[in-house]
Order: sequence, then structure tokens, then C-alpha cells
Amino acid sequence: MRMTFAVLSALLVGVALGAAGVHELHAQSKPPVYVVTEIAVRNLTGYVNDYAPRAQESINKAGGKILAASLKVTQLEGPAPTRVVIQVWDSPEQIAAYAHGSEYEELRKVGERYAKFRSFAVEGLPR
Repeated sequence: MRMTFAVLSALLVGVALGAAGVHELHAQSKPPVYVVTEIAVRNLTGYVNDYAPRAQESINKAGGKILAASLKVTQLEGPAPTRVVIQVWDSPEQIAAYAHGSEYEELRKVGERYAKFRSFAVEGLPR
């Protein structure tokens, strides 16, 4: 009887661990979302001192990560913007929650004083 109980317990633990592992692998395969923002800076001093640090802090706080941010943009095809920022987020829902939040709306009002923005999200390939 004890042997049957031990085998059954081991089997249940194995199934639970396997299910947890499959869930973790599935979660890891969810593709990231990249946000690309083209920025036409009109007032560089105000943008760099007043807007950019606040925007970076807000993005990081909301769970996004800035992968690239530069005023050095090389033209390949068509006119290049004066600044480009590339962010990565875990999901479309995460970026949507940030982009429709009150903190983002208030921050964007500050940014509009110094630059014109064009942003779009692109779903990445599974990791």
C-alpha cells in the first residue's frame, strides 16, 4: 500500500512539475513588442533637459526597456528624423496600458513643447 502511495505521489509531483515547465516555456515564447518613435526635435535643450529624462523614467517604471535612443540617425531611405527611440515591451497589452495612461498623456504634453512625435508598435518574433 505504501509503495502504491509513493509511486502515485511521485507521479502527481512529476505531472505538476511538467505542467509548470510547459507553462514557463509557453510564456517565454510570447513575442516581445517593439515601439519605434521618430522624433523631430524643435528645441534640443528643452527636450534633453525637461522631457527625455522624465520619459525614460516613466517607460522604465511601466515595464518597458529602451534599447536605443540617439540623435545620430543615419539616412538609408527617405528623410531621417532628428532622433529615434526604440523600446521593447513584454506584450501589446502592456504598451497599450502605458500609452493610454494618464502619466503618459501628461508627459506627452511636455514633450509636444519641444518636439513632434510619430510612434508605432511592431510585434517581434517569438523568443
